[in-house]
Amino acid sequence: MMTKQNSRIRGLDGWTLGAGLIAVVVLAPMASVLWLAFHPTENIWPHLLSTVLPRYFSATLRLMLGVGVLTALMGTGAAWLVTMHRFRGSRALEYALLFPLAIPAYVSAYALVDFLDYSGPLQIGLRGTFGWASARDYWFPEVHSEPMAVLVLSSALYPYVYLLTRAALREQSGASYEVARSLGLGPWGLFWRLGLPLVRPAIAAGVALAMMETVADYGTVATFGVQTLTTGVFSTWLNGGNAGGAAQISGVILLLVLALLTIERRGRRNARFHRQSRASRPVVAQEVTGWRGALALVACLIPFGLGFVLPVAVMGGHALTKPEAWASAGLGQAALNTLLVGGVAAFVTVAAALLLVYASRIATRPFARGLLPLTSLGYAAPGAVLAVGILLPLATLDHRLADLVLAITGHDPGLMLTGTAVAIILAYVVRFFGIAQGTVDTAFGRISPSLPMAARALGRGPGGALREVYLPLMRGSVASALLVVFVDCVKELPATLLLRPFNFNTLSTRVYEQASLERIGEAAPAALIVTAVGLAAVALLARASR
Repeated sequence: MMTKQNSRIRGLDGWTLGAGLIAVVVLAPMASVLWLAFHPTENIWPHLLSTVLPRYFSATLRLMLGVGVLTALMGTGAAWLVTMHRFRGSRALEYALLFPLAIPAYVSAYALVDFLDYSGPLQIGLRGTFGWASARDYWFPEVHSEPMAVLVLSSALYPYVYLLTRAALREQSGASYEVARSLGLGPWGLFWRLGLPLVRPAIAAGVALAMMETVADYGTVATFGVQTLTTGVFSTWLNGGNAGGAAQISGVILLLVLALLTIERRGRRNARFHRQSRASRPVVAQEVTGWRGALALVACLIPFGLGFVLPVAVMGGHALTKPEAWASAGLGQAALNTLLVGGVAAFVTVAAALLLVYASRIATRPFARGLLPLTSLGYAAPGAVLAVGILLPLATLDHRLADLVLAITGHDPGLMLTGTAVAIILAYVVRFFGIAQGTVDTAFGRISPSLPMAARALGRGPGGALREVYLPLMRGSVASALLVVFVDCVKELPATLLLRPFNFNTLSTRVYEQASLERIGEAAPAALIVTAVGLAAVALLARASR
């Protein structure tokens, strides 16, 4: 007869096995990319290395550096101004500066090009005002250029730096700043000698996130004609027909992102600062009036205007002037497809994260606990990389399944995995698993260990404790994780473009397709819907960061 202790151990082994299976699914695409890169059908690595790869790599590094510097300036400056000072509009801007997170960078790119191009309203207005007849009569910055790509990406991604820096500033002790002022430090001295050193780890973390998103971006760089490693994956795979070469470029992207993660984590480890007491006074914002207050207001309005007001105004203007676009063919189906794949992916991602985190907490073996940091790496992998790692092995499995069904039933089922939205959902699960895992892990940590221990003492097993104790207390966090993952699925473009079945559109791919054909009016409704969905997540984030 099996003892209660043996039954408990077997239950824990089952949870550990489940955690291992989830980790395999999350890590398999990245392992697949590396395997394909080292075992290509046709090895074009020497050709890539001697021709396009240096150009792709250098352009990617320039973008990363430019976006890193600009997001650090915009995010840190805005966080310092709204946290440490009070001026007209500062309280509203404290939350409004988060709004660019709701808009995908590729939407901002289409809006900026439409506004600044030769046929856009700005240049038309300049020619009408000054009587210029053609572009030869005046100088205007090149719109389709690398600096413009840096500007758009920075205005869309600076909230990562802003959010983390603002949180770090609000956690500091106000007494330190009072002592510094009493010693004669002015506003600039306070920032350079006290504030900046204390928030440096937060700035580094935010910049690292922005740079990883820069590496992953496809829509923005494609709009401005910048050839990066991600565009190289698309070109090599779709135009060149060489999946092995695409996997090799994807491997370079993956190694670049992992190197960036390593540098960022080591930098934060070597630069840690702690508050001396929980009872320390919070920072008191200083009143700023006159021309200084106006300058602070303008400095905060610039990133907010570039990252949110301009794209919404351009897309909203097109949607108002062409209301028939809201009833255009394909928009409703794209919205339904987005709701389907995003909803299923969000549910599966959060459910898998719950199981993995819970298994790691109740398991007695270090194996399950070691899976958490590994599975969070999926968020660092760009969508194009995951698409390469998912589609090629999944297509092989798909064909074998179809052959098996045909042999058994005599009926050809077609492609059941790659011919449907399954591949897209899998890519979303892997890509955003780290977000769900982090949210769920934090929620578990807020629950007192005595509650599940009491449930176990009353005869509840691991599943009963999860169902009857943890989940009721974690409903808010689970709902937040579902919303955030769903919003990220709605905005994801590269993986969706590469993995979607024939004639299958989501809102993001519809925006890309219509804007690529210079039909901004047709793209505007889908772009505004994506923005509205994103604003829901930003509102949740703003509420949580009060």
